[in-house]
Amino acid sequence: MISVNDLKTGLTLEIDGGLWNVVEFMHVKPGKGAAFVRTKLKNAESGNVIEKTFRAGEKVAKATLEKKDMQYLYKEGNDYVMMDLETYEQLSVSSDKIGDGVKYLKENMNVAILFHGANIIGIDIPNFVELEVVDTPPAEKGNTAQGGTKPATLETGAIVNVPFFVTTGTIIRVDTRTNEYLDRV
Repeated sequence: MISVNDLKTGLTLEIDGGLWNVVEFMHVKPGKGAAFVRTKLKNAESGNVIEKTFRAGEKVAKATLEKKDMQYLYKEGNDYVMMDLETYEQLSVSSDKIGDGVKYLKENMNVAILFHGANIIGIDIPNFVELEVVDTPPAEKGNTAQGGTKPATLETGAIVNVPFFVTTGTIIRVDTRTNEYLDRV
């Protein structure tokens, strides 16, 4: 059990028989009455988002999650095949469990799979990935004074805005949390 005063973004809770990830939380201390914690929770299985208010100091159950390091091997239909790095067992993970991270998955990339018991909750991909630019329009001469950007398609299919000097074939580092260009490699 954990106090709602100790909530953090990304924490997984067990509420009403379901698993919920904390998306946002805010401690509110009104001038009159008792303090409370207003939260925005996302269901780990369905993706539904709800707002829930707790009294300050109320206890909630923290979910016990197991994190296992695995390697992404290949895509098979709508599933992504992962291999356990210790036992070499293969496991299929559906694209809806991966979420937006699908657009950054590159073959032989190491990821962390989150389990609750035997159920797969989701995967954690690295915060930064290095990918090759496969398609981007050429820079326009004289259009670089303001440091603008142009769209670039990466080898995994993700589209990221990059500076004008980035060309096709360049390997860049991308922040997977914000989908932003960081630098050239």
